[in-house]
Amino acid sequence: MKSLYHLNKYFLRYKWHVITGTFFVVISVIFEVFPATYVRESFNIVEDAISNYKEGDLSGMGALRNELITYGLLIIGASLLQGLFMFFMRQTLIVMSRHIEYDLKNEVYQHYQALNLAFYKRNNTGDLMNRISEDVSRVRMYIGPAIMYTIRTSALLIIVLTIMLQQNVQLTLLTLLPLPLLAFAIYKISEKINVRSTIVQEQLSVLSTFAQETFSGIRVLKSYSKEEKQLADFSKEAEEYNVRNEGLYRVNALFFPIIVLLIGLSTLLVIYFGGNLVIAQTISIGVIAEFIIYVNKLTWPVASLGWVTSIVQRAAASQTRINEFLLQEPEIKNHIHLDTEIEGKIEFDNVTFTYPDSGIVAINQLSFTVNPGETLAIIGKTGAGKSTVAALVGRLYDPTSGEIRIDGKPLKDTNLDRLRQSMGVVPQEAFLFSDSLANNIAFGVDDAKLQEIEEAARIAHVDKNIQEFPDKYQTKVGERGVTLSGGQKQRVSIARAVLAHPSILIFDDSLSAVDTETEEIILSNLKNVIDKRTTLIISHRASSVKNADKIMVLENGGLIESGTHDELIKANGYYKDLYEKQLMEEGLLDS
Repeated sequence: MKSLYHLNKYFLRYKWHVITGTFFVVISVIFEVFPATYVRESFNIVEDAISNYKEGDLSGMGALRNELITYGLLIIGASLLQGLFMFFMRQTLIVMSRHIEYDLKNEVYQHYQALNLAFYKRNNTGDLMNRISEDVSRVRMYIGPAIMYTIRTSALLIIVLTIMLQQNVQLTLLTLLPLPLLAFAIYKISEKINVRSTIVQEQLSVLSTFAQETFSGIRVLKSYSKEEKQLADFSKEAEEYNVRNEGLYRVNALFFPIIVLLIGLSTLLVIYFGGNLVIAQTISIGVIAEFIIYVNKLTWPVASLGWVTSIVQRAAASQTRINEFLLQEPEIKNHIHLDTEIEGKIEFDNVTFTYPDSGIVAINQLSFTVNPGETLAIIGKTGAGKSTVAALVGRLYDPTSGEIRIDGKPLKDTNLDRLRQSMGVVPQEAFLFSDSLANNIAFGVDDAKLQEIEEAARIAHVDKNIQEFPDKYQTKVGERGVTLSGGQKQRVSIARAVLAHPSILIFDDSLSAVDTETEEIILSNLKNVIDKRTTLIISHRASSVKNADKIMVLENGGLIESGTHDELIKANGYYKDLYEKQLMEEGLLDS
């Protein structure tokens, strides 16, 4: 239950909903209980009338009829008012639960965005989505229905027990004798519900992740004709979820039989002991009728204790899963909020970086400087650490040792939001949102005009492709840009970076999916853009980097060569071998 303390701030925020909702609950309960006293009086006056009739006194029959009609009208009126205030009750407490659900989802979503890249490498997308959807929905059931019925049950118990004790203490205690047994049974069963709710939610996350990966990788799935195997694997996970869910509901199924048994026992006690008291003329027969009504009035509230307990236990299990992520502090935080312009000078001073989860040393004592307006090209084999340099510049990670400086200041002392707003990054794997091409290109600029979007697309050499689509720039690209080719997605990503007019441009192997001819056109178009900005070009192609102001060759995270294109050719090292090999592959150099 401690995990649910996290929600107290929301109850404080919506305190007036809680207060007014509680008021409406109490008023509705009063009108619900109110008719029972008139039922008692009705039985009593009928009993008196029967006695008078036996004695031959028929004078009170007219008055009896009028009293019974009056009591009937009062009971009907009380029922109508009870329904009205129950409506008000739901309009406050249930509406409050929807508001808190909205706020909690926003809190989780905002916290997800604040967490660093390593968090997303450790956790599956399906699990993240399940916690923000299924788990939050289960928590809402606690915030709304569970709390509403708890308040209602508490008010009903207090009011009914007060009235019952005023009528007859002995009969009240005998009637409520089974309740301690009920409380103990609920306590023991709830423990099992809590455990089983947790394992059910864990398996649901597995199932969600499996489905998400299947849909995301549908091309690979179909290419290898693995639909049947995937279906079999999914069925296996779904069966496991079914088994766990069945175990949970088997425990839940114990609640109502136990509750009905104990409530029935209470009714028998009322009839038996109440009948003896009537015979002894200690109470009237109307009191028995009243007590039977009260016992039945308590039937659903007491039964709802089991249902509410189940909801609370599930909510606690779900909130524990939510808190697990909410309590994770971002490793990379923005400590500086002073907004200063980023000119674009980048310095690496003996930087080493080891990936925290895998322990792989990606960068090893690397030092270099890029002045504003210069272009630095980074080349090397797969796994040499090229992309890690880009990630460190954007402070997606902090270096294990050494220091990175931007405009002469340590990266940690730079406004992180301003830094990233000043960067245009074209990642190795181009990502497009399920939106129009225009909105994808303008993603980094809120008020971009169509003319600016078209100019950015022209520079990225994708404008002609877009114009060929039926809806042109309003064409929907599908999830992750599935309707576009790899080269088109890369060029749209380049257009997105160009449109943002950043101080620092980073191209992380962003031309790998285009042919050499298209690459030359794009680089030519980008020349005016690159010349005005600090640019990092990461590539495995020597042809992409030959015009850079400086070229670095990395191997195993360390620097093995650096210089201009001409200098590295003269050095007869790795770069020259790579350059000549690629020229031979393109048929531009005689073997």
